[in-house]
Amino acid sequence: MNPPTPPTQAPAPPRRPVRQLLAASVGNAVEWYDWYAYTFLATYIAAQVFPESAGNSLVPLLSTFAVFAVGFFMRPVGGLLMGSVADRHGRRTALTVTILLMGGSSLLVGLTPTYASAGLLAPVVLVAARLLQGLSVGGEFAASTTFLVESAGPGRRGLFSSFQYVSTTIGQLAASGLAAVLVGTLGDGRMGEWGWRVPFLVGGALSLVGFWIRRGAEETLHRAGQPSAPRPRLFDALRHHPRASLLICGITAGGTLAYYTWTSYLPTYAELGGVDKGDTLLASTLALAFFALLQPLGGLLSDRYGRKPSLLLFGLGFTLLAPALLGLVGSFASLLLVACAGMVLLTGFTSISAAVNAELFPAGVRAAGIGFPYSLTVALFGGTAPYVGTLFRELDRPGMFAWYVSAVCLLSSLVYLRLPETAHQELDR
Repeated sequence: MNPPTPPTQAPAPPRRPVRQLLAASVGNAVEWYDWYAYTFLATYIAAQVFPESAGNSLVPLLSTFAVFAVGFFMRPVGGLLMGSVADRHGRRTALTVTILLMGGSSLLVGLTPTYASAGLLAPVVLVAARLLQGLSVGGEFAASTTFLVESAGPGRRGLFSSFQYVSTTIGQLAASGLAAVLVGTLGDGRMGEWGWRVPFLVGGALSLVGFWIRRGAEETLHRAGQPSAPRPRLFDALRHHPRASLLICGITAGGTLAYYTWTSYLPTYAELGGVDKGDTLLASTLALAFFALLQPLGGLLSDRYGRKPSLLLFGLGFTLLAPALLGLVGSFASLLLVACAGMVLLTGFTSISAAVNAELFPAGVRAAGIGFPYSLTVALFGGTAPYVGTLFRELDRPGMFAWYVSAVCLLSSLVYLRLPETAHQELDR
Protein backbone atom coordinates (compact mmCIF):
# COMPACT_ATOMS: atom_id res chain seq x y z
CA MET A 1 0.00 0.00 0.00
CA ASN A 2 1.10 3.51 -0.69
CA PRO A 3 1.77 5.61 2.40
CA PRO A 4 -0.97 8.12 3.18
CA THR A 5 -0.50 11.59 1.72
CA PRO A 6 0.14 14.12 4.46
CA PRO A 7 -2.32 16.98 4.66
CA THR A 8 -1.36 20.09 2.72
CA GLN A 9 -0.02 22.82 4.96
CA ALA A 10 -0.72 26.45 4.19
CA PRO A 11 2.63 28.05 3.47
CA ALA A 12 4.03 30.52 5.95
CA PRO A 13 4.25 34.16 5.00
CA PRO A 14 7.50 35.23 3.33
CA ARG A 15 10.53 35.34 5.62
CA ARG A 16 11.63 38.82 4.60
CA PRO A 17 8.78 41.09 5.73
CA VAL A 18 10.83 44.29 5.61
CA ARG A 19 11.92 43.61 2.05
CA GLN A 20 8.34 42.74 1.11
CA LEU A 21 7.06 45.99 2.58
CA LEU A 22 9.77 47.91 0.75
CA ALA A 23 8.97 46.26 -2.59
CA ALA A 24 5.26 47.04 -2.27
CA SER A 25 5.68 50.48 -0.72
CA VAL A 26 8.35 51.98 -2.98
CA GLY A 27 6.60 50.91 -6.15
CA ASN A 28 3.23 51.98 -4.80
CA ALA A 29 4.58 55.39 -3.79
CA VAL A 30 5.92 55.95 -7.30
CA GLU A 31 2.62 54.83 -8.83
CA TRP A 32 0.60 57.25 -6.73
CA TYR A 33 3.08 60.09 -7.09
CA ASP A 34 2.46 59.92 -10.84
CA TRP A 35 -1.31 59.69 -10.35
CA TYR A 36 -1.66 62.58 -7.90
CA ALA A 37 0.70 64.97 -9.65
CA TYR A 38 -2.15 65.46 -12.10
CA THR A 39 -4.54 66.53 -9.35
CA PHE A 40 -2.22 69.02 -7.70
CA LEU A 41 -1.41 70.65 -11.05
CA ALA A 42 -4.95 70.55 -12.46
CA THR A 43 -5.35 74.31 -12.76
CA TYR A 44 -2.14 74.67 -14.81
CA ILE A 45 -3.01 71.74 -17.07
CA ALA A 46 -6.48 73.21 -17.62
CA ALA A 47 -5.07 76.49 -18.88
CA GLN A 48 -2.66 74.81 -21.32
CA VAL A 49 -4.61 71.86 -22.71
CA PHE A 50 -8.24 73.00 -22.82
CA PRO A 51 -9.73 76.11 -24.45
CA GLU A 52 -11.54 78.58 -22.21
CA SER A 53 -15.23 79.13 -22.88
CA ALA A 54 -16.20 82.77 -23.36
CA GLY A 55 -17.02 84.31 -20.02
CA ASN A 56 -16.57 81.09 -17.99
CA SER A 57 -13.13 80.32 -16.54
CA LEU A 58 -14.40 77.16 -14.81
CA VAL A 59 -14.87 75.29 -18.11
CA PRO A 60 -11.17 74.33 -18.56
CA LEU A 61 -10.98 73.18 -14.93
CA LEU A 62 -14.15 71.12 -15.33
CA SER A 63 -12.67 69.57 -18.48
CA THR A 64 -9.47 68.71 -16.61
CA PHE A 65 -11.38 67.04 -13.79
CA ALA A 66 -13.52 65.21 -16.35
CA VAL A 67 -10.28 63.69 -17.71
CA PHE A 68 -9.37 62.88 -14.09
CA ALA A 69 -12.65 60.95 -13.83
CA VAL A 70 -12.08 59.22 -17.20
CA GLY A 71 -8.80 57.83 -15.86
CA PHE A 72 -10.72 56.36 -12.95
CA PHE A 73 -13.07 54.50 -15.25
CA MET A 74 -10.12 52.53 -16.62
CA ARG A 75 -9.29 51.40 -13.11
CA PRO A 76 -11.91 48.60 -13.02
CA VAL A 77 -10.45 47.25 -16.26
CA GLY A 78 -6.98 47.40 -14.77
CA GLY A 79 -8.20 45.81 -11.54
CA LEU A 80 -9.77 42.93 -13.43
CA LEU A 81 -6.98 42.36 -15.96
CA MET A 82 -3.98 42.87 -13.68
CA GLY A 83 -5.80 41.12 -10.83
CA SER A 84 -6.25 38.13 -13.10
CA VAL A 85 -2.54 38.28 -13.98
CA ALA A 86 -1.73 38.34 -10.26
CA ASP A 87 -3.98 35.32 -9.58
CA ARG A 88 -2.73 33.33 -12.56
CA HIS A 89 0.95 34.25 -12.77
CA GLY A 90 1.78 35.71 -9.38
CA ARG A 91 1.63 39.01 -7.52
CA ARG A 92 5.19 40.01 -8.40
CA THR A 93 4.58 39.69 -12.15
CA ALA A 94 1.55 41.96 -11.96
CA LEU A 95 3.39 44.51 -9.83
CA THR A 96 6.26 44.82 -12.29
CA VAL A 97 3.86 45.31 -15.22
CA THR A 98 1.86 48.04 -13.46
CA ILE A 99 4.92 50.11 -12.53
CA LEU A 100 6.15 50.12 -16.16
CA LEU A 101 2.71 51.15 -17.41
CA MET A 102 2.59 54.03 -14.97
CA GLY A 103 6.07 55.24 -15.93
CA GLY A 104 5.21 55.34 -19.62
CA SER A 105 1.90 57.12 -19.10
CA SER A 106 3.52 59.70 -16.79
CA LEU A 107 6.03 60.57 -19.49
CA LEU A 108 3.15 60.95 -21.94
CA VAL A 109 1.41 63.49 -19.67
CA GLY A 110 4.66 65.40 -19.33
CA LEU A 111 5.04 65.56 -23.11
CA THR A 112 1.41 66.48 -23.88
CA PRO A 113 1.29 69.41 -26.35
CA THR A 114 -0.65 72.57 -25.56
CA TYR A 115 -3.98 73.40 -27.16
CA ALA A 116 -2.41 76.48 -28.72
CA SER A 117 0.22 74.39 -30.53
CA ALA A 118 -1.71 71.22 -31.40
CA GLY A 119 -5.42 72.00 -31.12
CA LEU A 120 -7.64 69.01 -30.35
CA LEU A 121 -4.66 66.67 -30.37
CA ALA A 122 -3.65 68.07 -26.97
CA PRO A 123 -6.69 66.83 -25.00
CA VAL A 124 -6.63 63.55 -26.99
CA VAL A 125 -3.04 62.85 -25.87
CA LEU A 126 -3.92 63.77 -22.29
CA VAL A 127 -6.94 61.46 -22.27
CA ALA A 128 -4.85 58.58 -23.67
CA ALA A 129 -2.23 59.09 -20.97
CA ARG A 130 -4.84 59.13 -18.21
CA LEU A 131 -6.46 55.97 -19.56
CA LEU A 132 -3.11 54.19 -19.30
CA GLN A 133 -2.58 55.58 -15.82
CA GLY A 134 -6.03 54.36 -14.78
CA LEU A 135 -5.26 50.88 -16.09
CA SER A 136 -2.02 50.83 -14.13
CA VAL A 137 -3.45 52.15 -10.85
CA GLY A 138 -6.38 49.73 -10.93
CA GLY A 139 -4.00 46.84 -11.36
CA GLU A 140 -1.63 48.23 -8.74
CA PHE A 141 -4.23 48.20 -5.99
CA ALA A 142 -5.39 44.68 -6.81
CA ALA A 143 -1.87 43.23 -6.81
CA SER A 144 -0.29 45.25 -4.00
CA THR A 145 -3.26 44.73 -1.66
CA THR A 146 -2.99 40.96 -1.89
CA PHE A 147 0.81 41.08 -1.83
CA LEU A 148 0.92 43.14 1.39
CA VAL A 149 -1.69 41.17 3.31
CA GLU A 150 -0.27 37.79 2.26
CA SER A 151 3.19 38.94 3.38
CA ALA A 152 1.98 39.63 6.93
CA GLY A 153 2.63 37.37 9.89
CA PRO A 154 -0.04 36.27 12.39
CA GLY A 155 -1.90 39.18 13.96
CA ARG A 156 -0.23 41.74 11.70
CA ARG A 157 -2.50 41.93 8.64
CA GLY A 158 -3.91 45.29 9.71
CA LEU A 159 -0.43 46.71 10.25
CA PHE A 160 0.80 45.50 6.86
CA SER A 161 -2.44 46.70 5.27
CA SER A 162 -1.78 50.21 6.56
CA PHE A 163 1.36 50.49 4.43
CA GLN A 164 -0.88 50.60 1.35
CA TYR A 165 -1.84 54.13 2.32
CA VAL A 166 1.48 54.99 3.96
CA SER A 167 3.13 54.52 0.58
CA THR A 168 0.22 56.11 -1.27
CA THR A 169 0.54 59.15 0.97
CA ILE A 170 4.30 59.32 0.50
CA GLY A 171 3.62 59.47 -3.24
CA GLN A 172 1.08 62.24 -2.69
CA LEU A 173 3.49 64.11 -0.44
CA ALA A 174 6.20 63.92 -3.06
CA ALA A 175 3.81 65.20 -5.72
CA SER A 176 2.39 67.94 -3.49
CA GLY A 177 5.78 68.94 -2.13
CA LEU A 178 7.40 69.18 -5.57
CA ALA A 179 4.40 71.14 -6.86
CA ALA A 180 4.68 73.56 -3.93
CA VAL A 181 8.42 74.04 -4.50
CA LEU A 182 7.92 74.63 -8.21
CA VAL A 183 5.09 77.11 -7.65
CA GLY A 184 7.16 79.01 -5.08
CA THR A 185 10.28 79.00 -7.26
CA LEU A 186 8.91 79.52 -10.75
CA GLY A 187 5.75 81.51 -10.08
CA ASP A 188 2.49 81.15 -11.95
CA GLY A 189 3.86 82.38 -15.25
CA ARG A 190 6.62 79.81 -15.79
CA MET A 191 4.57 77.09 -14.09
CA GLY A 192 1.85 77.65 -16.66
CA GLU A 193 4.31 77.65 -19.55
CA TRP A 194 6.43 74.58 -18.75
CA GLY A 195 6.87 74.01 -15.00
CA TRP A 196 3.81 71.77 -14.69
CA ARG A 197 5.53 69.19 -16.91
CA VAL A 198 8.50 68.63 -14.57
CA PRO A 199 6.77 66.37 -11.98
CA PHE A 200 5.55 64.00 -14.71
CA LEU A 201 8.98 63.67 -16.29
CA VAL A 202 10.45 62.98 -12.84
CA GLY A 203 7.73 60.37 -12.25
CA GLY A 204 8.66 58.51 -15.40
CA ALA A 205 12.25 58.22 -14.18
CA LEU A 206 11.21 57.14 -10.67
CA SER A 207 9.13 54.31 -12.13
CA LEU A 208 12.35 52.61 -13.24
CA VAL A 209 13.54 52.66 -9.61
CA GLY A 210 10.31 51.00 -8.48
CA PHE A 211 10.64 48.38 -11.20
CA TRP A 212 14.18 47.49 -10.10
CA ILE A 213 13.17 47.11 -6.44
CA ARG A 214 10.14 44.97 -7.22
CA ARG A 215 12.16 42.47 -9.21
CA GLY A 216 13.67 41.24 -5.93
CA ALA A 217 10.35 40.68 -4.12
CA GLU A 218 9.32 37.22 -2.92
CA GLU A 219 6.19 35.74 -4.48
CA THR A 220 3.25 35.32 -2.07
CA LEU A 221 0.87 33.33 -4.30
CA HIS A 222 1.08 29.66 -3.34
CA ARG A 223 -1.33 27.18 -4.84
CA ALA A 224 -1.37 24.97 -1.76
CA GLY A 225 1.96 23.54 -2.85
CA GLN A 226 0.58 22.60 -6.28
CA PRO A 227 2.00 24.85 -9.03
CA SER A 228 -0.01 22.89 -11.61
CA ALA A 229 -3.37 23.62 -9.95
CA PRO A 230 -5.98 25.05 -12.36
CA ARG A 231 -5.64 28.77 -12.81
CA PRO A 232 -8.74 30.93 -12.28
CA ARG A 233 -10.54 32.43 -15.23
CA LEU A 234 -11.14 36.15 -15.66
CA PHE A 235 -14.58 36.37 -14.03
CA ASP A 236 -14.33 33.48 -11.55
CA ALA A 237 -14.29 35.79 -8.52
CA LEU A 238 -17.50 37.54 -9.57
CA ARG A 239 -19.16 34.30 -10.59
CA HIS A 240 -18.38 32.34 -7.43
CA HIS A 241 -18.23 35.14 -4.83
CA PRO A 242 -20.97 37.67 -5.72
CA ARG A 243 -21.72 38.59 -2.08
CA ALA A 244 -18.09 39.41 -1.32
CA SER A 245 -17.95 41.53 -4.48
CA LEU A 246 -21.03 43.51 -3.45
CA LEU A 247 -19.66 43.94 0.07
CA ILE A 248 -16.49 45.51 -1.31
CA CYS A 249 -18.62 48.02 -3.22
CA GLY A 250 -20.50 48.99 -0.07
CA ILE A 251 -17.35 49.11 2.06
CA THR A 252 -15.54 51.31 -0.44
CA ALA A 253 -18.17 53.86 -1.56
CA GLY A 254 -18.03 56.19 1.44
CA GLY A 255 -14.34 55.65 2.03
CA THR A 256 -13.23 56.50 -1.48
CA LEU A 257 -15.49 59.56 -1.75
CA ALA A 258 -14.23 60.98 1.55
CA TYR A 259 -10.64 60.08 0.71
CA TYR A 260 -10.56 61.80 -2.67
CA THR A 261 -12.48 64.76 -1.32
CA TRP A 262 -9.97 65.31 1.48
CA THR A 263 -6.74 64.36 -0.27
CA SER A 264 -7.38 65.51 -3.85
CA TYR A 265 -10.22 68.00 -4.12
CA LEU A 266 -9.91 69.91 -0.83
CA PRO A 267 -7.04 72.17 -2.07
CA THR A 268 -9.06 73.11 -5.17
CA TYR A 269 -12.21 73.54 -3.05
CA ALA A 270 -10.35 75.96 -0.80
CA GLU A 271 -8.73 77.76 -3.74
CA LEU A 272 -12.09 78.31 -5.44
CA GLY A 273 -13.32 79.65 -2.10
CA GLY A 274 -10.63 82.33 -2.02
CA VAL A 275 -7.68 80.68 -0.23
CA ASP A 276 -4.28 81.39 -1.79
CA LYS A 277 -3.00 78.63 -4.10
CA GLY A 278 0.34 78.36 -2.29
CA ASP A 279 -1.43 78.10 1.08
CA THR A 280 -3.68 75.29 -0.16
CA LEU A 281 -0.67 73.25 -1.34
CA LEU A 282 1.19 73.81 1.95
CA ALA A 283 -1.83 72.85 4.08
CA SER A 284 -2.37 69.77 1.96
CA THR A 285 1.25 68.72 2.34
CA LEU A 286 1.21 69.10 6.14
CA ALA A 287 -2.08 67.22 6.47
CA LEU A 288 -0.83 64.37 4.28
CA ALA A 289 2.31 63.99 6.42
CA PHE A 290 0.09 63.75 9.51
CA PHE A 291 -2.11 61.22 7.71
CA ALA A 292 0.85 58.96 6.84
CA LEU A 293 1.94 58.83 10.49
CA LEU A 294 -1.56 57.76 11.58
CA GLN A 295 -1.81 54.71 9.28
CA PRO A 296 0.30 52.12 11.19
CA LEU A 297 -1.46 53.08 14.42
CA GLY A 298 -4.84 52.48 12.81
CA GLY A 299 -3.68 49.12 11.47
CA LEU A 300 -2.33 47.99 14.85
CA LEU A 301 -5.54 49.00 16.64
CA SER A 302 -7.62 47.00 14.17
CA ASP A 303 -5.42 43.94 14.69
CA ARG A 304 -6.16 44.14 18.39
CA TYR A 305 -9.76 45.34 18.54
CA GLY A 306 -11.17 44.34 15.15
CA ARG A 307 -12.00 45.92 11.82
CA LYS A 308 -15.62 46.96 12.46
CA PRO A 309 -14.97 49.57 15.20
CA SER A 310 -12.47 51.36 12.94
CA LEU A 311 -14.81 51.33 9.95
CA LEU A 312 -17.73 52.63 12.01
CA LEU A 313 -15.60 55.43 13.49
CA PHE A 314 -14.83 56.55 9.97
CA GLY A 315 -18.32 56.11 8.48
CA LEU A 316 -20.37 57.70 11.25
CA GLY A 317 -17.78 60.41 11.79
CA PHE A 318 -18.02 61.62 8.21
CA THR A 319 -21.79 61.20 8.16
CA LEU A 320 -22.15 63.60 11.06
CA LEU A 321 -19.24 65.99 10.52
CA ALA A 322 -18.55 66.36 6.78
CA PRO A 323 -20.93 69.35 6.21
CA ALA A 324 -19.64 71.20 9.27
CA LEU A 325 -15.98 70.59 8.41
CA LEU A 326 -16.23 71.70 4.78
CA GLY A 327 -18.21 74.73 5.87
CA LEU A 328 -15.29 75.93 8.00
CA VAL A 329 -12.81 76.22 5.11
CA GLY A 330 -11.94 79.88 4.52
CA SER A 331 -8.30 80.49 5.45
CA PHE A 332 -5.00 78.65 5.73
CA ALA A 333 -5.52 77.88 9.43
CA SER A 334 -9.08 76.63 9.02
CA LEU A 335 -8.10 74.57 5.97
CA LEU A 336 -5.27 72.88 7.87
CA LEU A 337 -7.57 72.15 10.82
CA VAL A 338 -10.30 70.71 8.60
CA ALA A 339 -7.78 68.63 6.63
CA CYS A 340 -6.21 67.11 9.74
CA ALA A 341 -9.58 66.38 11.39
CA GLY A 342 -10.69 64.57 8.25
CA MET A 343 -7.43 62.58 8.16
CA VAL A 344 -8.07 61.25 11.67
CA LEU A 345 -11.50 59.97 10.67
CA LEU A 346 -10.26 58.65 7.31
CA THR A 347 -7.66 56.48 9.03
CA GLY A 348 -10.45 54.23 10.27
CA PHE A 349 -11.02 53.23 6.66
CA THR A 350 -7.70 53.66 4.88
CA SER A 351 -5.46 51.86 7.36
CA ILE A 352 -7.39 48.59 7.05
CA SER A 353 -9.18 48.60 3.70
CA ALA A 354 -6.57 46.29 2.14
CA ALA A 355 -6.93 43.77 4.98
CA VAL A 356 -10.75 43.92 5.00
CA ASN A 357 -10.90 43.34 1.26
CA ALA A 358 -8.34 40.52 1.24
CA GLU A 359 -10.04 38.71 4.10
CA LEU A 360 -13.25 38.37 2.05
CA PHE A 361 -11.78 36.24 -0.78
CA PRO A 362 -9.87 32.94 -1.07
CA ALA A 363 -6.27 33.17 -2.30
CA GLY A 364 -6.87 31.83 -5.81
CA VAL A 365 -9.15 34.70 -6.87
CA ARG A 366 -8.18 37.33 -4.31
CA ALA A 367 -6.48 39.89 -6.56
CA ALA A 368 -9.13 39.95 -9.29
CA GLY A 369 -11.88 39.60 -6.68
CA ILE A 370 -10.69 42.77 -4.97
CA GLY A 371 -9.54 44.66 -8.05
CA PHE A 372 -12.71 44.89 -10.10
CA PRO A 373 -15.43 45.83 -7.56
CA TYR A 374 -13.07 48.08 -5.60
CA SER A 375 -11.87 49.98 -8.67
CA LEU A 376 -15.38 50.25 -10.10
CA THR A 377 -16.62 51.81 -6.88
CA VAL A 378 -13.63 54.16 -6.74
CA ALA A 379 -14.40 55.24 -10.30
CA LEU A 380 -18.05 55.95 -9.51
CA PHE A 381 -17.52 57.82 -6.25
CA GLY A 382 -13.85 58.76 -5.82
CA GLY A 383 -12.96 59.63 -9.38
CA THR A 384 -15.96 61.89 -9.80
CA ALA A 385 -15.52 63.73 -6.48
CA PRO A 386 -13.52 66.71 -7.86
CA TYR A 387 -15.86 67.03 -10.84
CA VAL A 388 -19.04 66.85 -8.74
CA GLY A 389 -17.63 69.33 -6.20
CA THR A 390 -16.64 71.80 -8.92
CA LEU A 391 -20.00 71.36 -10.64
CA PHE A 392 -21.90 72.15 -7.45
CA ARG A 393 -19.84 75.32 -7.13
CA GLU A 394 -20.57 76.33 -10.73
CA LEU A 395 -24.27 75.82 -9.98
CA ASP A 396 -23.82 78.13 -6.96
CA ARG A 397 -24.62 75.29 -4.54
CA PRO A 398 -21.19 74.47 -3.04
CA GLY A 399 -22.69 73.42 0.31
CA MET A 400 -24.61 70.56 -1.33
CA PHE A 401 -21.40 68.68 -2.02
CA ALA A 402 -20.76 68.22 1.70
CA TRP A 403 -24.20 66.68 2.17
CA TYR A 404 -23.51 64.35 -0.74
CA VAL A 405 -20.36 63.13 1.02
CA SER A 406 -22.32 62.69 4.26
CA ALA A 407 -25.09 60.65 2.60
CA VAL A 408 -22.71 58.21 0.86
CA CYS A 409 -20.77 57.68 4.11
CA LEU A 410 -24.04 56.88 5.87
CA LEU A 411 -24.81 54.17 3.29
CA SER A 412 -21.37 52.63 3.82
CA SER A 413 -21.87 52.74 7.59
CA LEU A 414 -24.95 50.55 7.20
CA VAL A 415 -22.79 48.01 5.36
CA TYR A 416 -20.15 48.10 8.11
CA LEU A 417 -22.79 47.19 10.68
CA ARG A 418 -23.51 43.95 8.80
CA LEU A 419 -19.92 42.94 8.07
CA PRO A 420 -18.50 39.79 9.68
CA GLU A 421 -15.50 40.46 11.92
CA THR A 422 -12.45 38.96 10.16
CA ALA A 423 -9.51 40.42 12.08
CA HIS A 424 -8.79 37.29 14.11
CA GLN A 425 -9.62 34.65 11.51
CA GLU A 426 -7.01 32.71 9.55
CA LEU A 427 -6.28 34.06 6.07
CA ASP A 428 -6.84 31.59 3.26
CA ARG A 429 -3.54 30.94 1.50
